Amino acid sequence: MSEMITADLVDLDLSADSKEAAARALAERMVALGRVTDLDGFLADVAAREAQMPTGLDGGIGIPHCRSEHVTEPTLAFGRSAAGIDFGAADGPADLIFLIAAPAGADDAHLTILSSLARQLMNAEFTDALRSAADANAAAALIRGEEPDGTGGVPEGIEDSVDSVDSVAVPAAASAGAATGSPDVGPRTGAQNGPQNGPEEGPRNGTDDGPAERGRPFRVVAVTSCPTGIAHTYMAAESLEKAGREAGVEVVVETQGSAGFTRLDPAVIGAADGVIFAHDVPVRDKDRFAGKPTVDTGVKAAINRPGELIDEVRGKAARGEVTAVGAAGAAGADGPSGTTPVERGGKPGEGYGTKLRVWLMSGVSYMVPFVAAGGLLIALGFAIGGYEINKAPSVMDHFVWSQADSWAALLFQVGGVAFAFLVPVLAGYIAYGMADRPGLVPGFVGGSIALTVNAGFLGGLAAGLISGAVVMAIQRVRIPAALRGIMPVVVIPLISSAVVGFLMFVVIGKPIASAQKAMTDWLSGLSGANAVLLGALLGLMMCFDLGGPVNKVAYAFATAGIAVADPSDSAMKIMAAVMAAGMVPPLAMALATTVRGKLFNAAERENGKAAWVLGASFISEGAIPFAAADPLRVIPSSMVGGALTGALSMAFGATLRAPHGGIFVVPLIGNPLLYLVAIAAGVCVTTALVIVLKGLRKPAPGAVAQGPGGTDPSAPSPEAKQPVAA
Repeated sequence: MSEMITADLVDLDLSADSKEAAARALAERMVALGRVTDLDGFLADVAAREAQMPTGLDGGIGIPHCRSEHVTEPTLAFGRSAAGIDFGAADGPADLIFLIAAPAGADDAHLTILSSLARQLMNAEFTDALRSAADANAAAALIRGEEPDGTGGVPEGIEDSVDSVDSVAVPAAASAGAATGSPDVGPRTGAQNGPQNGPEEGPRNGTDDGPAERGRPFRVVAVTSCPTGIAHTYMAAESLEKAGREAGVEVVVETQGSAGFTRLDPAVIGAADGVIFAHDVPVRDKDRFAGKPTVDTGVKAAINRPGELIDEVRGKAARGEVTAVGAAGAAGADGPSGTTPVERGGKPGEGYGTKLRVWLMSGVSYMVPFVAAGGLLIALGFAIGGYEINKAPSVMDHFVWSQADSWAALLFQVGGVAFAFLVPVLAGYIAYGMADRPGLVPGFVGGSIALTVNAGFLGGLAAGLISGAVVMAIQRVRIPAALRGIMPVVVIPLISSAVVGFLMFVVIGKPIASAQKAMTDWLSGLSGANAVLLGALLGLMMCFDLGGPVNKVAYAFATAGIAVADPSDSAMKIMAAVMAAGMVPPLAMALATTVRGKLFNAAERENGKAAWVLGASFISEGAIPFAAADPLRVIPSSMVGGALTGALSMAFGATLRAPHGGIFVVPLIGNPLLYLVAIAAGVCVTTALVIVLKGLRKPAPGAVAQGPGGTDPSAPSPEAKQPVAA
C-alpha cells in the first residue's frame, strides 16, 4: 500500500476562506495523485457527512472526512491556515485541517490506520509540531511518524507517545482475518502503562481479578461511535482514556467503528462502576450495560469535555442512580433517526427545546406509516365506491365477492382501523423517545384516552409527553436491587398508566378537547387570502429541511386534519397543499439536471434521474443530495417554489383525502388539473432559480470544462503537479 500522505498532499499555506473551499483545495491534491476519481462527487460526499455533524474540534482542528466510492485508496491531506477556517468548533476557527478520504469498501486495516491519526490529534505535542513544521516533507513525515530529513523534524517523545499512521498498517493487516470480531476497533483502557496493544488484541482492562475490591480505582466502561466511524469515534476514545489517566480512573473504551467492533468482555462490564455512551448513532447491543450508572451524550462531548463526563458518572454512582434493566434499549430498534432514543443531552448548547423536538419527531415518524396506509386505503375506498361508502354496513355483516362496493367498503373500513391507531402511536412513541420501552404502555394508554375524550392530535401530543415524564421520574427513584427485575415489566407500566389515565380523564382531557375543537373550527373557516397565506407558509416549511423536523411538523399538521371519519373541506385543502409543495424540490432538481446538466457533476446528474421517481412519489428526501452539496442555492430556491405551489393549491381549491402517494393519487384529488398546474409552477420556479444561482457562481477549476484534447482536467494524470488552491 502506498503512503497515505506525502508532501504533495500537504499545503502549509492554505488560503481558503471557508470549509468548502478548504475541502476542495485539499481534494484537488488527491485528484492530482489519482487518489480521487471524481472531484465534485467526492466533495458532495464530504458535504453530506458535514451536514450530519460539524467536524470542527476544540484546539483549532478541522477533520472533514467521508467514505466515498470516488476514493481509490485511503488518503490523508493536510492544510495549515494562517487565518483559520470555521468548521463549527465551539472555540473558534481551525488552523489545522485534515481531509480524510476512505474508499466505500475500505478494509479493516485501512480503517485502523485512519483511527490512528484520529488518536494522534488528541496529543498536544503532535499538533504543536505540525504548527511549527517548516516544510511539506517535514509535516508529512511527522504525520506518518517518521524522522524527516532536514529541519522541522519530529519533536522528541512524539513517536513514543502516539502510534504513527503508517506504522500500524502491518500488524493491522496481518491480523485482519484473525480476529473474531472486526479488527477495526478494540477495547482500550486509559489506565495502563507501557506499550499499548493493537486494536485486535482484545480487551486491555486490567480487571481479570474479578469483582472490585476495596481501594481499587473507579472503573468506567465507555462506548464511542459517530456516523462514519472514522475520526470522532477514536478521538472520543482517546480523549476519555487520557482524562481517565489524569483522574486516576480506569477507562475501558469499546469503539464501534464503521467496519464493526469488538465487544467488551462481559467480566469487564460487570466489574465497571459506571458507563459512558458517547455516540451519534445507535449503540449496538446497548442492553449489555443495563443496571449501571450511565451518562448518555454525543460523541463530541467526549472529545471536548471528557473530564466532566467522568465526574458526572462518578456522581451518579455515588447517588446510586442506575439504568433500569430493559431501559438500555433493544439493539437495532430504530427511532426517527435510527436511535432508541439518543437523547444526546450532553451536547454543548443543546437545551430542552432541542430535546423536545427529538421526542416529538419520534412520535411523528412512527405515526407516518399508519397515516400513509390508512389514508390511502380510505382514499381508494372513496375512489371505488364513491363518497357514500362511509355509510356502508360492516363487511362482517355484508360482503359480496363480486360487488365493487363491497371491496370499496372493505378498503375504507380497514383504512379506518389503521387511522384509529394514529393518536395512540403518536403518544406511545413520543413517550418511547423520552423513556425508551417503559414509556410505550402509558403512552399508548394516554393516546387511547385522548381519542375517548375527543382530545385528538393535541391530546396525543400531551399524553405522550406526560407519559414519558412520568416514566422518567419513576426511573429516578432508588429501589432495592431485588426489585429491579420487575420494574420495567410490572411496576413502571402499572404506576405510569394509572397516573397518565388520571391526568387525561380528570385534569387536562377536557381543556385539550376544547382546544382541538377550536382549531378544527378555525381551519374550517379559512377562506380567501388567509387560506392562500397558510398554503404558502406550509409550502415553505415542507421545503425548508426536506424531510427534517420542520417538514415533519407541517406534514403532521396536515395529516391531523384528515385523520377523522369525516374531514372538513379545509383540512383536505391543507393536505393537498402540503403534498404538492413536498413534491417540488426533488422534481425541480431532476428537471434542472436535465435542462442544464453541465452545472452539476456526474453523481448529481445520476441522482437527478432517481429524483424524478422520488418527487413524483412525494418523497422530499430525493432533493437532499443536492441540498447537502449546495445548500445556499438549493434550499432557498426550493422554498420559493414550494411556497408558490402551496399558495396556488389553496387558491385553486384542490382537495386530497389521501395523506401520501404523489401523482399516483391524482384521481383522488379535487380539481386535479389545477393541482398539477400548481405543482408545475413551483417546479419551474425552483428550477429557474437553481440554474440562475448556480450559473452565477465562480466555476470550480476543472469541474466541467474540458481540457486540452478533450480530456477531463479532474482525471488523474501522471504529469499533474500541485493544483492551485481554490
